Amino acid sequence: MRAVYVSVAALAVTLVVGSAVQAQQAAAAQDADRKVAGGGIMAPGWAGKADGAGKVEDAKLVLAAGKFTIMTGPAISYWNSANTASGDYTVSATFTEPSYMSLNDHPHPYGVFIGGNDLGSPDASLLYCAPYGSGTVIIRGFSGTAPEGKTLTFRMNGPRGAPAESVKKAEKGQSVTQEVAWSVKGGRAECSINGAVVGGYDKAELVMAGKLKSLDGVYGIRAAHNVEVIVTGFAKK
Repeated sequence: MRAVYVSVAALAVTLVVGSAVQAQQAAAAQDADRKVAGGGIMAPGWAGKADGAGKVEDAKLVLAAGKFTIMTGPAISYWNSANTASGDYTVSATFTEPSYMSLNDHPHPYGVFIGGNDLGSPDASLLYCAPYGSGTVIIRGFSGTAPEGKTLTFRMNGPRGAPAESVKKAEKGQSVTQEVAWSVKGGRAECSINGAVVGGYDKAELVMAGKLKSLDGVYGIRAAHNVEVIVTGFAKK
């Protein structure tokens, strides 16, 4: 009787573990990077770098009538090397997700980056601030590439971001609009979402080994994978 009990218990554990693994595999497959048909960059002077093994051609950036339409694919950073900022400045843009979570089953962010240096190379560094339609914001940067090829990141507001009252929330399928701005003044960088500061850091917290090379540099647009967003009012003051 004891032997039968142990076998049943072992079988139960096997089934539970197997189900968990299958669930994780299904989630990973569902959230795999899409490949956008007719992808690439249709914006004169603009370039991009997809995360990991992703390709720029698997996402799409289109500039028309003064607005950018982005569809991803892999997570990606877009920039125009002519767009540089130094000293005190503000970079801002308005992001509209026409149909929240239409390409995924959980929130994905998009926003503005600053301090871009050596972009497109293994030594690339930048700092981005990106809201989710769930009411959270992520502030994160890239600081180059490890010898094994993995992109090095640094996180300024937690591993998965943090809630912020000013970030708008949406229901699946709704349109949601977020205004994102980075302001650098007197050696301090602050990100604002919809007019309220959601994160601020002194230069000494950002410019160091393993983080940014400088707060000066190229500014651009950052979008997570599997998302569609329209960007207007992208400008520096």
